[in-house]
Formats: sequence, structure tokens, C-alpha cells
Amino acid sequence: MLPYLREHHADPGRVHSEGKVTRVAIEDAREQVAALFGARPREVVFTATGTEAINSAVWGAVTRGVAELHAPIAHVVTTAVEHSAVLDSCSRSPVAVTAVGVDRIGRFAADDVIAELRPDTVLVSVQLANHEVGTIQTEVPAIVAAARERGVLVHVDACAAAGHIPVDFAGLGADLCSITAHKLGGPKGAAALLVRRGLRLPPFIVGGAQERARRGGIEDVPAIVGFGAAASELADGHHLTAEADAARALTGRLLDGALAVDDVTQLGDQNARLPHLVCLGVGGVEAEPVLLGLDQRGVAVHSGSSCSSEALEPSPVLAAMGVDADKSLRASVGWSSTSVDVDAFCAAFPEVVAKLRALRSSPN
Repeated sequence: MLPYLREHHADPGRVHSEGKVTRVAIEDAREQVAALFGARPREVVFTATGTEAINSAVWGAVTRGVAELHAPIAHVVTTAVEHSAVLDSCSRSPVAVTAVGVDRIGRFAADDVIAELRPDTVLVSVQLANHEVGTIQTEVPAIVAAARERGVLVHVDACAAAGHIPVDFAGLGADLCSITAHKLGGPKGAAALLVRRGLRLPPFIVGGAQERARRGGIEDVPAIVGFGAAASELADGHHLTAEADAARALTGRLLDGALAVDDVTQLGDQNARLPHLVCLGVGGVEAEPVLLGLDQRGVAVHSGSSCSSEALEPSPVLAAMGVDADKSLRASVGWSSTSVDVDAFCAAFPEVVAKLRALRSSPN
């Protein structure tokens, strides 16, 4: 990224030599991202965030669908455990929304999603893996196939899964797929919406012809280059597998340490889960004090759903699963995490929980 922060500042939309340098850098990154996710380079539309990619998919599909139906509103099918970017973008669109429920491990059933399809359904939006409990949604391919058979567009939110499990856009058969760089070691400020070849949607952001008129605004060249570089590191498959194996080993040790504490449970699917993420239910104490206690000991974890630290509301994902949404702790590891980090968690967690439980049980 450094040459594009220090030296090459030209607008990639210009035809002069300096502009051509940054244009080539963007197109190289597009090829690298496409190679990792089983897409054609022309199917990659760069955005600033995964949230923007999701909004672009939902808004574009709904706008297209309403126009085709010649109706004031249309129908969208999604699930109760989607990221807030999906649920909020659906609710602000001119649609009737059906949010399909899930079981106790956070998994939705293909039959339940398919049963909600209607003649006026213009979009199905489902996640590939849950961002909070890590459950991999194994029935997404069946949902995609059924919706495509009925002519309904399908958007798959793969932001949580990308870079941790294989994501094959062509093999999945979806029309749209959201991915983001920062979840797989790339920089913040770069993401992409994968758009099936031949599908035309109205752009969510207008005001320029960038990204082949699919997303207006000058491109963030350094961030896009960084996204491409991170994708290239994982594209051979071996690196992705090696990182996943290492992450699963670390979260396995983390789980062993956490579950050794009385009245601590694992939430989500214990087997078909993202390798780098675990969600814990901590009985007898709310998660926020546990988070703060661990933070004082140099261990960073999260309570509630991602992107909700300022909302101070119970996790809608856990509420949909039927578990206590106020007593969950989400811990994850990344490419830079080590056994020392896990040891620090395993040493601090029992002490923090025991101290908080003692405070709750002591007389006023």
C-alpha cells in the first residue's frame, strides 16, 4: 500500500500516465480478489465497507424488483440472525420483510426460507456464516438453488466467512455476495460486492462512472491495493487452510479454558463453525463487566453483536436463538494471534468471572 500513499496519488479515472499507474493497481487488485472468491474480475465491484456492499445489494435488488413488478412495494426474505446491515437496509427499503427464525445454534433451515417465497419476492438475503456465534449456514446452497429456480435474486452476506472458510462465488450460484477486507487481514476502507455476470442493478452511490458505472466516487487506491494483497496471500488455498487450522487450534484451547469454568457454555454450532470465533454464555454475571475485567488484564473480547458497542442493546442474534442475550461473550483470534494470547485469556477469564460472581452474591 505504501507506494500509493506516498508517491502515486493520481485519479485512476484519468488517461495520463500517472492515472494509468493507479488504474493498473486497481485492476491488479480486482484480479486478486476475484481469484480468492471464485469470481470473474468484472464481477468485483469495490466499495468502502461491507456495510456499503450489503446496502448496495439490497437497495439495488429491491429497486430493480419494484420496477419489474410495477408495484409500490415488493417482498424480501431474510433471517432473524443477519447482520444489522442486512436487516436495517431491508427495513428502510419499500418492501415487506419476512425474517425467518433459527434454531438454538443459530441455523436457519432451507425449507423454512424457501416456504416464504411469494410471487412478489424480489430478493432473498442470507448469511454464509454468523458473525456472532460462528455458525456456518450449511443450507445456503439449497436456498440459492431454489430461489434462482423461481427467478428470485439471492444475496449472500459472506463478510464474516471471507478469508476464514472457502467462498466460491461461481460455485455458490448466488447473484450477489458481500465481502470485506478487514476481516481477512486487509485494511479498513476496502470491501466488494460480487455481482453475477449479466446482472444489472441501479447503483446505490451515484455521481460518477467509477466501477463501470456501478459505484460512484473516486476509488481508495491504497485500501484496494491492500485488499488485493491480502487476498493474494490466501488465494492458493494452502495458506487459507493453514490459517484456519491454526485459528481452530487456538479457539479450541480457548474453549477448553473457558468451559472449565462452572456455568459457562458454548453458543452456536460446536462443529460447523468459523474457525476463528467462539461465543460463550456466562451464567451468573452479565457480559459487559466480564469484558471490562478482561480488558484491564490486557485481553480484548466483545459482548453482544459486532457493530453494536454503542447501541447498548441485547444481541438480536442471541435473542432469535432463544438464549440469554445479556450474558454472551464473543472471542476471536486473527492471523497475528498466538498461544501466548490464548494463555492470557485462560488465566484471566476464571479470575474475572469468579470475582464478579462473588460481588453479586455478597450482601449489600
